[in-house]
Amino acid sequence: MHSTKQNLQVLFEDNHLIIVNKRSGDITQGDKTGDKPLSDVVKEYIKDKYNKTGNVYLGLVHRLDRPTSGVIIFARTSKALERLNKMLRDKEIHKTYWAVVKHYPKKEKVTLINYLKKNPKNNKSSVFQKEIEGSKKAILHYSTLKKLDNYALLEIDLETGRHHQIRAQLSNIGYPIKGDLKYGFNRSNKDGSIHLHARKIEFIHPVAKEKISILAPTPNDVIWNACK
Repeated sequence: MHSTKQNLQVLFEDNHLIIVNKRSGDITQGDKTGDKPLSDVVKEYIKDKYNKTGNVYLGLVHRLDRPTSGVIIFARTSKALERLNKMLRDKEIHKTYWAVVKHYPKKEKVTLINYLKKNPKNNKSSVFQKEIEGSKKAILHYSTLKKLDNYALLEIDLETGRHHQIRAQLSNIGYPIKGDLKYGFNRSNKDGSIHLHARKIEFIHPVAKEKISILAPTPNDVIWNACK
């Protein structure tokens, strides 16, 4: 799946930041697949829109897994990138995710605390109840927003940002995300996506110092549309 300028969905932009709604299947930055990354598409958009000659500066603040959709921030200046990176480390950027999962959770609101260890060989994280060597603490909070015919829509607040954290932690308690074969869902989505969407991001603008709150529309498919 390749991005073109036409379907880049820009949610916010100014001289310091550009926030876009990533489509499932887009890679955030270049990898071994050689597919065109979202960062290049955003650079082309800026270059065209502002008639820039030469290289366009674009800093990557955070990533989303390839099959995941939703809100993602890029910095347009090195000053903004530096400040946003610090805010990310200091947990001052608040991200809310939506996930469509198998089964209905028994409790409306739950906090999950586990330890995750990434296996680079299969690019997967394993979940442990206690700390083991090489593991990192993972905390998330979820609440059930809606019950669909065969699924539930969960809203997830991340306290830590670990590799595949939401996918691994939900799967571990028996709620794999729709389409996520890697973490135990029984079949893939036709387009290779998973039903995990970075729905909202909130933070104080690193330069203007005003509060920014951005909602990313969900992808246009039958299940996501039923969540509205």
